[in-house]
Amino acid sequence: MDRTQQLSSHTIAGPVRICQPEAAQRRLSPDSPALDVMTDLARVPAAIIDTHTQIGEAERYMRQRGVRMLLVTEQGLLAGVITATDLLGERPIRLAQERRMRHAELQVGDVMTPMSRLEALLLHEVEHARVSEVIANLREHNRQHAVVLDVDAQGRQRVRGIFSLSQIARQLGVTLELSHAATSFAEIEEALAH
Repeated sequence: MDRTQQLSSHTIAGPVRICQPEAAQRRLSPDSPALDVMTDLARVPAAIIDTHTQIGEAERYMRQRGVRMLLVTEQGLLAGVITATDLLGERPIRLAQERRMRHAELQVGDVMTPMSRLEALLLHEVEHARVSEVIANLREHNRQHAVVLDVDAQGRQRVRGIFSLSQIARQLGVTLELSHAATSFAEIEEALAH
């Protein structure tokens, strides 16, 4: 028995709105929930690259995905992160000279920030935090990005989300920089108000 149903096409008439995610419809502020500015990897595929990928390929992949940070994996597990700054900074040049190899031969694992040097936020804390607290944390640690960890149903840690200072700035409609470390939430709110 064939249970397929035929779909009919209909003419569009009158004004028609476009559905937008709830967070995109309302204006974000420093007091908005932190989850409103987190890239949730349960909803958005993670930008992942292997440790053995050449750095030129990593740079192309970042451009293709429109991101400035990639999660680096080895055998399917988090090994670290790599940012556009890591790829385009002086470290790859210096490393290539030290190793007497061509810049193009360097691999992501050579210049990434390894997991042992990463700090993360915990989802159960982020769920109760505000955008201003995320900005303060990024500034305090002089970071453009932060990973958010949670625990899956089997009790294993996993990267659940990512905060990006540049994405937060876009969503708030302001400029945010790391050069000035705000000392209080009031200072952050004042900077965002101008």
